[in-house]
Amino acid sequence: MGRKILIVDDETSMREFLAILLGREGYQVESAADAESALARLAERSFDLIISDVKMPGLDGIALLERVKLSWPDTAVLMLTAFTTAEDAVEAMKRGAYDYIAKPFKVEELKILVRNALEKFDLKKENVRLRQELRHRFGGFVGKSRAMGELYTLIEKVGASGSSVLIVGESGTGKELAARALHEQSPRRGKPFVAVNCSAIPENLMESELFGHKKGAFTGAIADQSGLFEQAERGTLFLDEVGELPFLLQAKLLRVLQEKEFRRVGGSEAIKADVRIVAASNRDLQAHIREGSFREDLFYRLNVIMLRMPPLRERVEDIPLLMEHFFHKYAGKGMSGPVVTPDALKVIISYPFPGNVRELENLVERCTVLSGSTLDRASLPPEMLSSSSQVDIPQEGMDLEAYLDALEKRYLLSALEQCHGVKKRAAEFLGLTFRSFRYRLAKFGMDDE
Repeated sequence: MGRKILIVDDETSMREFLAILLGREGYQVESAADAESALARLAERSFDLIISDVKMPGLDGIALLERVKLSWPDTAVLMLTAFTTAEDAVEAMKRGAYDYIAKPFKVEELKILVRNALEKFDLKKENVRLRQELRHRFGGFVGKSRAMGELYTLIEKVGASGSSVLIVGESGTGKELAARALHEQSPRRGKPFVAVNCSAIPENLMESELFGHKKGAFTGAIADQSGLFEQAERGTLFLDEVGELPFLLQAKLLRVLQEKEFRRVGGSEAIKADVRIVAASNRDLQAHIREGSFREDLFYRLNVIMLRMPPLRERVEDIPLLMEHFFHKYAGKGMSGPVVTPDALKVIISYPFPGNVRELENLVERCTVLSGSTLDRASLPPEMLSSSSQVDIPQEGMDLEAYLDALEKRYLLSALEQCHGVKKRAAEFLGLTFRSFRYRLAKFGMDDE
């Protein structure tokens, strides 16, 4: 499929000449006699390059250039005129034209300019794709929302340090993924990453699990056994649900953080610990401190840097990406993305997802098994359908302004996607004036996307 070029010139002979010339070069060429016709073509389909005359009746080439850069900023524009002046050239370049060529022109010069403009277009498109890929998928995460972008940036900054990190957030938000991403961003990458769920190990076994034990230290200790600290040497130890650690064991963990050494259960030898600690909790540890069940000094040792995992209701614009990701996980990578009906999407977007990403994954797996690639309202679980008729506020409360902002941004993105990036049509689609639509895009930093 050839590259698509739109010729805009009020001279029939010039349009026909350029169409023949560029058609022979393998390009798909369409033409328009004026700027209004060109804008109508652009609203229907995309073009890689526009070659436009400057002097035309009605909207001139500079005005067309402004409209193109406003609604189709990635489309390259080459200006063409018989009335060239330095001022015209400067004005066109300032307003975003790729280049400027004067009539009469040399055919080879025009061919070179067209090739260069399209190469630059390809390079810019590839850079955007790579940036989006990095934003969409980072350390196992899937998401391009502002909340996730801020999280990625913080992980990159914090990962390179050796500081202890406390990751907080609701269940199902990806705290272990964040811990693994921190490890991969650190100089300790390539060394062990050891994860332990502190709530899943019986209290009487927790000390031995962390620090190991000597033979005969307790009934059943038939041999020396290394603990998780030794297994994570020079790497990262992830303590998930650290708030579940027994109070007495918290003191021993504090000592390891302070002294960088520990002793096995039943042993007297001090063992050096070169381990980075990353802890996580879905509970309010400061409330536990006030209750007397968590040590304040340990909290501050763990909480050198805090990472907050955004709940799914604060990043609703990531839901389609996540659904596609999970669909391919369960249906197969060669499958096309899931088809979500408008009614189903409305329910999903408005659902608070108390189980966050984990709950969304379960939903997609269930629907993939039962409904294939089409997800409609009837395929949604009853609890999700019943919640769509009522407002549920999570027990820990919520940031209503952030939630509404995320919801608004999701609709803006969806409208742009359905209108193929044409902002004027997207504004009409949402019942907004173009000025109001641009204001909302600017509010979320989306005006240049």
